[in-house]
Amino acid sequence: MDKVVYVGRILTLEEPLYAEAMLIQDGVISALGSKKEVLEQAGKQAQVVELGNNVLMPAFIDAHSHFAACANGMFQVSLEEAISFEEIKQRIHDHIKNNQIQPGEFVLAKGYDHNHLEEKVHPTKELLDQAAPYNPVIIQHQSGHMGVMNSLALEKFGITIETQPPEGGMIEQKNGQLTGYMEENAFIQYLKMAPMPTMQEFLQAFEKAQQMYASYGITTIQEGMLVEELAELYRPLLDNKLLWLDVVGYGDLKKAESLKKKFSQHIGQYKDHFRFGGYKIFLDGSPQGKTAWMLHPYKNAEDGYCGYPTMTNQQVKDAVALAVGDNMQILAHCNGDAAAEQYISAAEQVEKEQPHLKEIKPVLVHAQLTTGEQLQRAAKIGMIPSFFVAHVYHWGDVHIKNFGFERAKDISMAATASRLGMTFTFHQDSPVIPPNMLETIWCAVNRITKAGVVLGEEEKLSPLEAVKAVTIYAARQYSEESTKGSLAVGKQADLVVLSDDPLQVAPEEIRNIQVLQTIKKGKVVYSGTKGI
Repeated sequence: MDKVVYVGRILTLEEPLYAEAMLIQDGVISALGSKKEVLEQAGKQAQVVELGNNVLMPAFIDAHSHFAACANGMFQVSLEEAISFEEIKQRIHDHIKNNQIQPGEFVLAKGYDHNHLEEKVHPTKELLDQAAPYNPVIIQHQSGHMGVMNSLALEKFGITIETQPPEGGMIEQKNGQLTGYMEENAFIQYLKMAPMPTMQEFLQAFEKAQQMYASYGITTIQEGMLVEELAELYRPLLDNKLLWLDVVGYGDLKKAESLKKKFSQHIGQYKDHFRFGGYKIFLDGSPQGKTAWMLHPYKNAEDGYCGYPTMTNQQVKDAVALAVGDNMQILAHCNGDAAAEQYISAAEQVEKEQPHLKEIKPVLVHAQLTTGEQLQRAAKIGMIPSFFVAHVYHWGDVHIKNFGFERAKDISMAATASRLGMTFTFHQDSPVIPPNMLETIWCAVNRITKAGVVLGEEEKLSPLEAVKAVTIYAARQYSEESTKGSLAVGKQADLVVLSDDPLQVAPEEIRNIQVLQTIKKGKVVYSGTKGI
């Protein structure tokens, strides 16, 4: 029987908050308390690990991301932090040259943000034609909700000036010509049609994606939109037992019956580190892309533009009712307050007919512009807001521009949720941004934009509450709090070793803390360069 004793600063997130030592046996915590007591229980054969100045705490839990998209991102040109059209063009050109991509092969790129470009607008098909005159090119906005295609890509998909966009999507035209820019369902529909890497390449990419999550101290990942095509990729992943971190998948509700059959052995339990957690729906777009659906117009918007929905009220109510009827958790992507209103109202109606709605713990994903009044109503029906709170730093200045300061300061009202006694969580929506939990904790505690503006002083959280949002509260979201999220006897030894204690350092220093080790069921799955 393997026995490991950790000695030093151990943050339990239980009472008492700290312990001096912890014993792990076969991947489970079997003793926790004073150094003397734990060492006596462990016996002389146990391996002893001294933490020194580092801190041991529960591993982080990803409350919402797109695991397969992170794997797929390994094949794409990164446009993150690009500051101009010229830089975008150069990165695509260099990718084609360095990887010896042949004429006619698709080139995919991700991560540009027009808000951060010198030009302050989306790239055009003409720019992408210059970057890759012999290759179809698709570039995806950092939000994931929009993007641009070059002329060859438009031609490959048969998109012309007469092509009608699907409901909840837009294909842009100017002066009777396609610009190459698309939004929401239109862009996503065609992106799915792009050629995929080989199965072997994908399986290797999933391994790299797990390594990436583990490097941020994460041991439980979410597959936030499991479409039917993606389900086929999971089969060899599971059959070959290639997952070593836990993954919770949420299926496209439109394919609920088919997906439940495909993953029948994974409903309600992990098998080969995968669990089918429930259903997912999308109700709007992104605030930085001005496609989030708002109750009131965007600042300086022409014709009172408020963004737009992707589903009708009846469709949303039917989706929630189906989830409750199937006893499946449902996640709804809601950035704007109009989308949040649609989801909360639908859940309130369903709750009157099916009072056990609370038992499925419906999740309001992103919840960025959800109002305090809406959170009060969500609390009454057991809804969990999962905030993309890192938006405060990454796009807070853009939100001020798009909504004005008074509206922007109320994005991600985590402190309000805390005062209401709600279970709430944080996420990074990876691959939108890396799953950097320590940066997210820093964002929630400090609420500072890139320009140095404090955005919502009254919504700042204590470091303890922010840490709980990515550990024990996230475990509650998944109904896994009996095995994960805090350190207690009988729980899994899912752990992270940090270079310092996020509860003890100065708030502005939290994001500088390093992940030194990540441990899954007692086994070290990531070690940083500094070690412990």
